[in-house]
Amino acid sequence: MDDPVQGRKRVLVVDDEPEIGRILATILHAAGFDAAAANGGRAALARLAEAPADLVILDVVMPEPDGFETLRRLREAPATARLPVIMLTANTDDADRARASELGADDFIAKPFEPADTVARIRALLTRVA
Repeated sequence: MDDPVQGRKRVLVVDDEPEIGRILATILHAAGFDAAAANGGRAALARLAEAPADLVILDVVMPEPDGFETLRRLREAPATARLPVIMLTANTDDADRARASELGADDFIAKPFEPADTVARIRALLTRVA
């Protein structure tokens, strides 16, 4: 959903490491997005219930609920079932990629992430779902 004031796409960064969330939100803000960070899956689900986003970047490894469970819940809820989600993790295991895809993730980015590539993936995904 475009930010009505600034016309910018809203991106929610979900990571249990606050510094990662802040860094990504800062990068995305500089790239022209309205970006916010949520500290974990519960916080993300609560925030999305209050204010919709256009895209979510979701860390896999977090305390309960982890990224996979958070993604499952997003896909179950009618309001977020089609919300674009990019999974983010330091674990590049093929099984994690497959599980994320099976649960409905739209893309998968490995940590450490490259800011320009991350922004390009977000823009491409938002263009496809527009």
